[in-house]
Amino acid sequence: MERSVPSEGRLWEASPGGRAVWAAETRGPFTNEASLLPTVTAPDVAGPDPQLAVTMGFTGFGKKARTFDLEAMFEQTRRTAVERSRKTLEAREKEEEMNREKQLRQNEDIEPTPSGSNMVRDCSKSSSRDTSSSESEDSSDSSSDELIGPPLPLKMVGEPVNLEEDILGPLLPPLSEEEEEEEDDDDDDEGEENPVQKIPDSHEITLKHGTKTVSALGLDPSGARLVTGGYDYDVKFWDFAGMDASFKAFRSLQPCEWRVDRIKSIKKLVSSTSDVSEILSCPPSPIAEDPSAPPSSTHPPLPPPVNNPPLVRSLQAIPYIHQIKSLQYSNTGDMILVVSGSSQAKVIDRDGFEVMECIKGDQYIVDMANTKGHTAMLHTGSWHPKIKGEFMTCSNDATVRIWEVENPKKQKSVFKPRTMQGKKVIPTTCTYSRDGNLIAAACQNGSIQIWDRNLTVHPKFHYKQAHDPGTDTSCVAFSYDGNVLASRGGDDTLKLWDIRQFNKPLFSASGLPTMFPMTDCCFSPDDKLIVTGTSVQRGCGSGKLVFFERRTFQRMYEIDITDASVVRCLWHPKLNQIMVGTANGLAKVYYDPNKSQRGAKLCVVKTQRKAKQAETLTQDYIITPHALPMFREPRQRSTRKQLEKDRLDPLKSHKPEPPVAGPGRGGRVGTHGGTLSSYIVKNIALDKTDDSNPREAILRHAKAAEDNPYWVSPAYSKTQPKTMFAQVESDDDEAKNEPEWKKRKI
Repeated sequence: MERSVPSEGRLWEASPGGRAVWAAETRGPFTNEASLLPTVTAPDVAGPDPQLAVTMGFTGFGKKARTFDLEAMFEQTRRTAVERSRKTLEAREKEEEMNREKQLRQNEDIEPTPSGSNMVRDCSKSSSRDTSSSESEDSSDSSSDELIGPPLPLKMVGEPVNLEEDILGPLLPPLSEEEEEEEDDDDDDEGEENPVQKIPDSHEITLKHGTKTVSALGLDPSGARLVTGGYDYDVKFWDFAGMDASFKAFRSLQPCEWRVDRIKSIKKLVSSTSDVSEILSCPPSPIAEDPSAPPSSTHPPLPPPVNNPPLVRSLQAIPYIHQIKSLQYSNTGDMILVVSGSSQAKVIDRDGFEVMECIKGDQYIVDMANTKGHTAMLHTGSWHPKIKGEFMTCSNDATVRIWEVENPKKQKSVFKPRTMQGKKVIPTTCTYSRDGNLIAAACQNGSIQIWDRNLTVHPKFHYKQAHDPGTDTSCVAFSYDGNVLASRGGDDTLKLWDIRQFNKPLFSASGLPTMFPMTDCCFSPDDKLIVTGTSVQRGCGSGKLVFFERRTFQRMYEIDITDASVVRCLWHPKLNQIMVGTANGLAKVYYDPNKSQRGAKLCVVKTQRKAKQAETLTQDYIITPHALPMFREPRQRSTRKQLEKDRLDPLKSHKPEPPVAGPGRGGRVGTHGGTLSSYIVKNIALDKTDDSNPREAILRHAKAAEDNPYWVSPAYSKTQPKTMFAQVESDDDEAKNEPEWKKRKI
């Protein structure tokens, strides 16, 4: 019988009569061996029809279909598969026993006995007899192979070791991998136990803001720009990608100056009239600061000649400039919230242009919830972390107000902190939680109050003795997980609170002096450290940046910043860099080249650009090559070398100071007439009239004129050598000489 194997995997058997039968290739449910079904050939029933063969032109038609017993075929296949699966399982069990005995012998270093070798040999023979078919030859060969490599450890002895690929379920990991994982876990635990290694303090750069305290720091969410503000009223913008090694700000402005339109209107009124009552009839400036504030902090002193009290009050109501207290970028980075000493917060864009200014409230209304804005000096402000265009401010009018950029004419909602007795209390700082659902504020009586953002009536949490009463709590900050609150008190303490159990502080650290009402505290990006700064007296040490571990509140690390107080600190999560503002006008950036990203790393690698000297000619030079020597102009040379020499001369290189506009700054007094007060004093406030007797005023200079005659006496020297003056008549003599009709009748 001939056999041919087609590509479909079926076996065709050609019988001598030309008929073909097939046998399908099947696979048992419990084995991987291929088996062939027995060929079933149906007997021929009848021969071909000759009429059909003549009609079709070929033979082979007219045969009837063959019949097969499928149940018998499947039963026989099932029996064969069960038998082979049983044999395979027995062979595997024997192989496992052989492997166990071999491992025991290798671990105990005992030579195998002849009986043991015979047993192994018999087992291998029996396994080879059981798998004598062609389908099980590969499995028997693989089972008879010896193990290659070092023996398994004692912990794995006695456990079944499956070396076949057909076993269900994953293999157990070897002990070496477990040890490696344990070592990795130990390394991670060591890294967690020592978070100081994650502090980026290996390198630093210094940004020169000015000479006074840097009281505000702000960094946009991407970390591209830094904005600083200080007691010198200036706000400076720093671009890390655009700076070079000179570390210069690309823009500086004073966003909280006086209102120019108000000043122009008053000057116009002053120039059009000389009546002071019209000036006093004007309403006070809408951006005047709290009248209880000392004049030296926000207003320049008035000149001594102004002795008119109403005029003094009117001039003091006009604000000149305010110190910057807080700067913060919005969550989108396109706006900056500016909080100053005035009662109106401002929002500027990334380039410093004003976007909106909050309205001032009516200070004569008793209930502060019924007025449209703050009526006293601001303390701080904060943007909502999720909602665009919403921010919050707190003020000396004992309110915390929520604003929207689109509606500067009225606040959105008002929170009124109260004591346990229901009295007003001034909030000194405020902030949002990380999800924006809670609002926390610290007050002057030492309490910390937390509200639900949507419920303004009663605080959700209230702890009345968080810090010492009468001290200004300078900062409250939420952790990144939103469960812990850190507070920096004016009583030289730093405390940690769990808002889920807001009945006592978790930890408290003392001995952290602070002398500024805006001393910061913040969390590290991984929420494992808390950072704050310390203050020092001038010449009495250096300000420090102190790091506490959140879990145990141990003092883990300190950085000596400078010989002045540390006021502001900011740890950016994306850059992994720490920004610090100090009391001597410096803003420092700490970073690590390996742990930090962008930021200060972009500008330190850029060399300082050299200023190019422009080559100029003193005058136009006319070239006349064919002119006579006597008419030839001397050749003009470049003045570059002369300019370089002049730059080395300190006298020629001295740039004259520009005139001071405004009240003056940096120890320089403003020019006469530069301010509104000096303008008013110069024009109308000075009373230059002399109410004394003019005759006596002239005779006051009689002796000087007699001793040194210059104007009048020489003209009368010949005609009237002796000066003659009219006799002074008393009022009584004049009354006697009056006619009768002019005399007063009694």
